[in-house]
Amino acid sequence: MKELNYITLIGLHVIIGLAIFSFPFLSKIYFIGILAFFSYAIFYSSPSLKGLVILKASGYIVGAEVLLRMTDGSFLYEASKYSVILFCLIGVLTMRVNRLSITYILYIVFLIPGILVAGFNMGEQTVIRKAIAFNLSGPVCLGIAAIFCFKRKISLAHIQEVLLSMALPLIAMSTYLFLFTPDLRDTITGTGSNYATSGGFGPNQVSTVLGIAMFIFSIRLFMLSPSLLLKLINAILLAAVSFRGIVTFSRGGVITALFMISAFIVLYFNKVNRKAKFRISTTVLLFASLGIAVWLISSIQTNGFIDKRYANEDALGREKLDITTGRSELIAFEVDQFLSNPIFGVGVGKIKELRFERYGYVAASHNEMSRILSEHGLFGIIAILILLITPLVLRMRNNSNIFFYSFYLFWLLTINHSSMRIAAPAFVYALCLLEIQCKNKNSRKASLKRLEKSSSKLIV
Repeated sequence: MKELNYITLIGLHVIIGLAIFSFPFLSKIYFIGILAFFSYAIFYSSPSLKGLVILKASGYIVGAEVLLRMTDGSFLYEASKYSVILFCLIGVLTMRVNRLSITYILYIVFLIPGILVAGFNMGEQTVIRKAIAFNLSGPVCLGIAAIFCFKRKISLAHIQEVLLSMALPLIAMSTYLFLFTPDLRDTITGTGSNYATSGGFGPNQVSTVLGIAMFIFSIRLFMLSPSLLLKLINAILLAAVSFRGIVTFSRGGVITALFMISAFIVLYFNKVNRKAKFRISTTVLLFASLGIAVWLISSIQTNGFIDKRYANEDALGREKLDITTGRSELIAFEVDQFLSNPIFGVGVGKIKELRFERYGYVAASHNEMSRILSEHGLFGIIAILILLITPLVLRMRNNSNIFFYSFYLFWLLTINHSSMRIAAPAFVYALCLLEIQCKNKNSRKASLKRLEKSSSKLIV
């Protein structure tokens, strides 16, 4: 029955992708439906399940965000972040939260001086409300989600449900992408990030969320594929999202996914017995073979341009001097502005204006580290240190979260190549703070047995 439910959910989201491609106005209806469905589910769920429903609701919104943006389904550009903030705030206000989550309240407070500085230094062309919404919606989303998730207990089965809720709308998005550019060869003429293969939207954002899908379906291939049918389904889904992620020509999301998957496999391998280790080893061989096949298909479909892209070469095969595609200069400018304004920074949203005033063009480094330093100064340093250190301290005290390093790496790598333009790094960071529990907390042997059993059960 669970196997059938899983297949039904996959089929439903393939249909959603097809429907939105055929009738674009359905994207707005899809967004309204998501909000209505999960709002109802949250308010009418039992107290014991409310936390899980909130996490699934937030996860689904995170997974659907880029599809909604590329199809103009959101009524506000940052609507997905606002939705995650709303869902998590409901949890914070109606459920018990850990008192030590005040750490993330302080994190939010340290962002306020940058708003005040921006207000005092507001230029003629500055719309302070838009500047704050665009630059701080992500950090605030992270802070609220972190407060809700801080040391919240959740079972291994339930965290798998949360991850699946993120993956389902990404199936719909992948379907949309295949329909948008069914034949790639005529659309690829160089090695730059490709909007045509990314649904006409930002390749960086599309690659980032497809990287999440790669990670989730890899997990399901390793842990939740007891039957040949499920192995086949999860392998096909993994291959499909990997292919679409690769052909965006945006490397960040794909490389981040590989780091996440590697961290998971290492941690998972070290937690199970010899028999399970052998099964994992054989699955790794399947995974590697699948990866090689997907890469070869991608290379053929892109006429070899994808090989040059990852080799940091241009269309003629010449090595590019700057592997960061010009971002190193943008980051250097932001660091320079921090050194010139080390205490309060230049203010929220001001770095783009200053860059335009000096160089005559508007560009973003897409690096959250350098942006928060330049715009928030010393307070930004403290905020970043809170984000970097707090999860690691929790990990030292409780190492139950098998996905911890995968989540942490996703956040850290993503904010350095895509900033926090989407809700995904904020929400996935918050998942680092969860405490994953097994039935028998007092027995390490029972915990390992529970973990191994999860490999042969389908959780939907």
